[in-house]
Amino acid sequence: MRVEPYDGMMSDEEAIQATTLLRNGRSNREREEKVGRNLSAIVGVYLILVFLIPLMLPENTVPELSGRANRLDYATHDGWSSWGNNDHGESASVGHDQSAHGGTFAWAGLNPIAAFVYAIGDLNCHQKHERSWEINGNQLAVCTRDIGIMFGFVAACILWNRRGLNRWTVRDSFLSIFKDEMVEKYYYNDQRMKVMIALLCLGLVPMAIDGFTQLLTNYESTNLLRILTGTPAGFVVGWFFSASFSARPHEFDDAESVQLPANAQLKLI
Repeated sequence: MRVEPYDGMMSDEEAIQATTLLRNGRSNREREEKVGRNLSAIVGVYLILVFLIPLMLPENTVPELSGRANRLDYATHDGWSSWGNNDHGESASVGHDQSAHGGTFAWAGLNPIAAFVYAIGDLNCHQKHERSWEINGNQLAVCTRDIGIMFGFVAACILWNRRGLNRWTVRDSFLSIFKDEMVEKYYYNDQRMKVMIALLCLGLVPMAIDGFTQLLTNYESTNLLRILTGTPAGFVVGWFFSASFSARPHEFDDAESVQLPANAQLKLI
């Protein structure tokens, strides 16, 4: 799918019709609003619960944790899903001596909502205590980096709810949050894919540099820096997901009916 500049003039009828349509050539953006609303609600509710649940649990219910990402380490007090409750040594690359950090923990014994919050954190985050916050004597379910990622994700979805447009392709939908005059120069030479990739890299690279430097060297990041690098990464991911779920060609009569910046037209190749 490529774009071609449009050199023709609109007829009077087309001009009148254009005034009643959105910038993408459609009469409504209900799907775009729904996508932004649903994605921000799903992640936003979980983010709120990450802070609320430790506050509602009895003090010192959740000890200092240190597990593995993409594994269940604290589901039970014993068995295959209790890896984090074992003593792995204080100098281990993953895990620690749980007995020296407040004793064992099992989210399966919590109330259903709290168990859900900590189960998601257990499965997706390493939960290293030195990289996590604590409320009411309870460690949060995810680390500060993940909090930044979720915050950025929600912010992007809220912005998409207000500004995003379905423009047939993901790349054109992705760029729709900008005013048309801001991106029209990238349509003259069909540079929109490069612009989208550059924006994604701009958001992801700082977190990648901070994370991999920490992984491969003796460098240790700070929780503030983890938040500052996680937020833009989450933002571009939320932005991309919103555009991907909103880009729907079948909502247009044909590719040429999509209104694009610089009066460009989509051409099927």
